[in-house]
Amino acid sequence: MWLADKWKDFELIDCSRGEKLERWGGEILVRPDPQAIWDTPREHPGWQRHSARYTRSSSGGGSWEKHRLPESWQISYGELVFNVKPMNFKHTGLFPEQSANWDFISDKIRGAGRPVSVLNLFAYTGAATAAAAAAGASVCHVDAAKGMVSWARENARASGLSEKPIRWIIDDCVKFVEREIRRGKRYDALIMDPPSYGRGPSGEIWKFEDNIFPFVKLCADVLSDDPCFVIINSYTTGISPSALTYIGETVFTKRFGGRGISEELGIPVTVSGLALPCGASYRWEK
Repeated sequence: MWLADKWKDFELIDCSRGEKLERWGGEILVRPDPQAIWDTPREHPGWQRHSARYTRSSSGGGSWEKHRLPESWQISYGELVFNVKPMNFKHTGLFPEQSANWDFISDKIRGAGRPVSVLNLFAYTGAATAAAAAAGASVCHVDAAKGMVSWARENARASGLSEKPIRWIIDDCVKFVEREIRRGKRYDALIMDPPSYGRGPSGEIWKFEDNIFPFVKLCADVLSDDPCFVIINSYTTGISPSALTYIGETVFTKRFGGRGISEELGIPVTVSGLALPCGASYRWEK
């Protein structure tokens, strides 16, 4: 498991009975988590004295019960600064477990000994974009949601990265990659964080199980002849890390050499000293 264990502004305090207790800067949140299937005692006082709790509705969706929560606030990870904003579907705009990948991205770019161009697909609020740009890469950030791209630009400004070479693209990722290939544009590194299910700006349907392999094959054609690294993230239930390895190895290792490996991502739990699993990630490097 790749652990996100270098946080100071975020802490997974406890998790039990389908919920997790988290500290985001100075705010304490309770949010659902389907992985927390154990029934352990909730002895930490934060369970009773939280800033807000997200509760699922029996009819679908859910809502925040806010006690003293601001609309937004900032937290830091090293030199990176992120704007946290509780959203309608339990999310905050940031996945803290991905910090394990931000460290990998930074190390690979700083150690490359050459300029590195990065394509970040399904790029959400731009944490990986910020990590890559701060390490010295030029980045193309692509997401179909205009609001997410605007949020990503806010995060880049907060991190002092406004003048860095970042292209901000609002587009369907598949169509964008197809156009880049036709234009002869190539990148040295690829990051993708595809959803389990989604729709593009023109109603395009994305389903991870059906679309991930052909999309990964397509993306191999947008990489340079000497690529630096690839990251594929998955939060799709039933897709194991080994499945990501099989996909990546049959595409990237077969074509470019190097090696790839997949692991669960995890966050240390303060109360128990154990780790909560939080999706899977594949990393390929030359």
